[in-house]
Amino acid sequence: MHSNIKVIVSDLDGTLLNSNHEITAETKAVFDQLHQKGYLIIIATGRHHLDAKAIIKGLNIPVYLVTSNGARIHAPNNELLFAFDIKSEIVASVFQLDIDSTITTVLFKEKVWLTSKTNKKINSFQRDLSYPPEVVDFNSLTDYSAIKLFFTHDSHEVLVALKDQILETHSDVLSHAFSLPFCLEFMDKSVDKSVAIEKIVNREGYSLNNAIAFGDGFNDERMLAAVAKGLIMGNAPDSLKNKLNHLEVIATNNDNAVATYLAQNIL
Repeated sequence: MHSNIKVIVSDLDGTLLNSNHEITAETKAVFDQLHQKGYLIIIATGRHHLDAKAIIKGLNIPVYLVTSNGARIHAPNNELLFAFDIKSEIVASVFQLDIDSTITTVLFKEKVWLTSKTNKKINSFQRDLSYPPEVVDFNSLTDYSAIKLFFTHDSHEVLVALKDQILETHSDVLSHAFSLPFCLEFMDKSVDKSVAIEKIVNREGYSLNNAIAFGDGFNDERMLAAVAKGLIMGNAPDSLKNKLNHLEVIATNNDNAVATYLAQNIL
């Protein structure tokens, strides 16, 4: 099985990164070896590309970067290969719904992320301070186009209700994912990590059958199911483990589980 693996795909938060959102020295060493041996490395995250780039600098090797759950693809030389935004009128129509005011709403745009209020929990995720949050009144915007539409709330149930409310009228144009139980994200329907990864492997002369992938969130679901070997993090929600119950569950992101698995099974 492992002899046909040429491509390593990993999510960042809850997967490659520990709880402090860091890449450990052990992880860095294993990825350095994989790079030396000629494996193609793809990082696939829900994060914005500026934020993700600031984090993967820590790997210090060339990687393909899939960001905003597949809405952007950057080549190892930083060239933008693919970009797709949600159209302004679609986002504007979502904002016409009666959204619970306790929910923090965020629009990820190319150079800035617009937010309805300051949210310390979300701000703590940010690594690249050149990509700052800007608090705005969403009713005052003229251009609502965005890479990703994002909602956060301490109650998962509140977000589930919001998801149902939005999909009731937008299921034909938007896809959704819970990257974490308190993070609900919407992208254009055509966007998914699995779609972006397939574009990259095809460009490099491989297929999804040559790929192994690691993830912990519902935004990883299609990616984990599409590759030759999908591995679920021990810290992933039980509902994801149950949904993909044919896949192996490894240790947690705080145990360097991705690096350990790769060192033992691929290197």
